Amino acid sequence: MGRENPKRGSSADEHKTRGKSRAAVAKIESDRKRKNSSISSADRKPSTTTREKERDKSHKKKPKMSSANQVRASHILIKHQGSRRKASWKDPEGRVINNTTKDSAISQLKAIREDIVSGKIKFDEVASRVSDCSSAKRGGDLGPFGRGQMQKPFEEATYALKVGEISDIVETDSGVHIIMRTG
Repeated sequence: MGRENPKRGSSADEHKTRGKSRAAVAKIESDRKRKNSSISSADRKPSTTTREKERDKSHKKKPKMSSANQVRASHILIKHQGSRRKASWKDPEGRVINNTTKDSAISQLKAIREDIVSGKIKFDEVASRVSDCSSAKRGGDLGPFGRGQMQKPFEEATYALKVGEISDIVETDSGVHIIMRTG
């Protein structure tokens, strides 16, 4: 019969360990992919059900998005009591967000926008400190995106801007934003 190596344990134990480590590796890889995504989940459209996805696939195939149809933008998001997800990287429990009114969030963004436009502060620096979006780690940069990838008000505002322009206040289900088109 087969010999067991006392250092390695029984084959049943070995099988369990390998199964656990495969699951752990798969989770780490999944988390890494999610972190490296260039578009913040806070700004993506709400997800659809599997049935809706299958229906969409069967009805039409979308052409690949060419870079000519894409824009690039950075943004600053301030969440408030009415935001769909009341937590962020800097407020995981949502304590501040739950106490922030929509009007207060808008006032904060207006003051920030004025300081950026006047040259007192740089967009990416304030985004890194203030934004409730995980893109704050990249100075608010969302990377390139095309039509249909963002919530409609965010998309419309971004496409209406010229490169280098900063939007007025934009309201979405995620909160209130100012957007700077960068490409």
